[in-house]
Amino acid sequence: MSRKSVVIAAAGWPRAWERGGLIGAGVGATVRTRPNRSRTSNVPVVQSVAVDTTVLSRTMASTASSNMKILNEDNIYENIKKMEYAVRGPLLIRANEIEKELQKGAKKPFKEVLKANIGDAHAMGQKPITFLRQVLSLTVLPDLLNDPSYPEDAKSRARALLQACRGSVGCYTDSMGLEIVRKHIAQYIENRDGIPSNYENIFMGNGASDAIKSVLKLFAEKINNKPTGVMIPIPQYPLYSASISEFGLAEIGYFLDEDNKWALNIAELERSLNESKKSCNPRVLVVINPGNPTGQVLNRSNIEDILKFAHKHQLFIFADEVYQDNIYDKNCCFHSFKKVASELGAPYNQMELASFMSISKGYMGECGIRGGYAELINVDPTVMQLLRKSISAMLCPTVLGQVVMDVVTNTPKPNEPSYVKFEEEKRNTLLSLAERSQLAVDMLNSIPGYKTNPSMGAMYVFPRFEIPPKAIEAAKAKGQSPDLFYAFKLLEETGICVIAGSGFGQLPGTYHFRTTILPQKEKMKTMLTSLKEFHLKFLKEYS
Repeated sequence: MSRKSVVIAAAGWPRAWERGGLIGAGVGATVRTRPNRSRTSNVPVVQSVAVDTTVLSRTMASTASSNMKILNEDNIYENIKKMEYAVRGPLLIRANEIEKELQKGAKKPFKEVLKANIGDAHAMGQKPITFLRQVLSLTVLPDLLNDPSYPEDAKSRARALLQACRGSVGCYTDSMGLEIVRKHIAQYIENRDGIPSNYENIFMGNGASDAIKSVLKLFAEKINNKPTGVMIPIPQYPLYSASISEFGLAEIGYFLDEDNKWALNIAELERSLNESKKSCNPRVLVVINPGNPTGQVLNRSNIEDILKFAHKHQLFIFADEVYQDNIYDKNCCFHSFKKVASELGAPYNQMELASFMSISKGYMGECGIRGGYAELINVDPTVMQLLRKSISAMLCPTVLGQVVMDVVTNTPKPNEPSYVKFEEEKRNTLLSLAERSQLAVDMLNSIPGYKTNPSMGAMYVFPRFEIPPKAIEAAKAKGQSPDLFYAFKLLEETGICVIAGSGFGQLPGTYHFRTTILPQKEKMKTMLTSLKEFHLKFLKEYS
């Protein structure tokens, strides 16, 4: 079987041709996939590798066939091809393949795949909150309202919700979400911040991700033929970089300070903003608090400085606050951007911002039900009308997600029958997460070459680790970034699926991965013990 050396732009996939995007004119032709680009450079990383020409022939034939289609790779919307979403990227694809192989009886050095790549609490064994599921089941099957085993406070909430959606959760709701739910959200925000909230400035989505994208696409209009620049933290949650690509916006990355517990430095904000002005119009500042994937929690003084920076440069703030319940450091507490801006007084209390919340995180972990909201503050009334029009084209968010959000923002009161059990389950869930967060940090820091900052909040740790030069060369030979190479080896040898740090962004020359703290305690210990054994073996192999 003949083999030729061809040029492949490293795309971070285990085998570049698996993306189906190879373009070639014949044997020995130059073949490229979308290159990895450094956060600080536009120069693609190119590596020569040996490729089976029969594979190329099949790929080229497939491409020729594809070009006969009305919709093909050459005429599909270019920004869709630019999108990258590491959380559900090639590592997860391979993890799913391995699961199927195990089901068919394949022999592996492990018995199961542990998907620590994503913050899916229930998939990792977290029990649902009883009261939440009671209200949900009552709205799905109203006949249960006659069941005496259900508490009356759950029934009363279910009746109110069913009345609001005309008797069935199968009905459409208002495009912005049920009014009763949005009023409860507004009251929840008022209770949290001590500041009035108007339900008409709140809309619901199929998760916070949906709400974030609905607001972000409002900025897709170019000004003076330059795209809107969106400032995002590095490391960042890949939803932002993917959506920025999808909407034709410009990514402006600002690095968090890893040596200072992932602090947000105003001087770094100034640097990144000033360097971006030649190519885009900076208009949006994204802040994730508590941080994903880094787990830092901003103090009030830091938030004040960020608000002053945003005001100085006329930036619209996206306050991603979906982990507001997930704070584990006793010296930290959650401060909403809305509250701090209001208490700073003029002119900061007039700043435009959007705050986002989700049912997928916190103590709830109801990821698959899909529910989230956005509150828009000080936004132009005409813009709000246009946003409503844009949202209405999608009809309405899932009603089940709205039901769960209603429970989250309208929890049992002290005089109600479900109060004690609800508070106990909520407290125990958060205490367990805090314990596992500390366990993960301690065990990771016991591994030679690992350095992990404390996880003050959220659901992840983002350890930094050393990779020997020989392993870096081996990664280049496979057309992979070193951290992705490491993560693939980890998956194949232990069944542990994490996400390489390059999918979130990181300083050049540093290597990380993100793992959740969601596996239950004993499974977490087993996972991290396997990780340590793997790493020691990896160092020995490539030393």
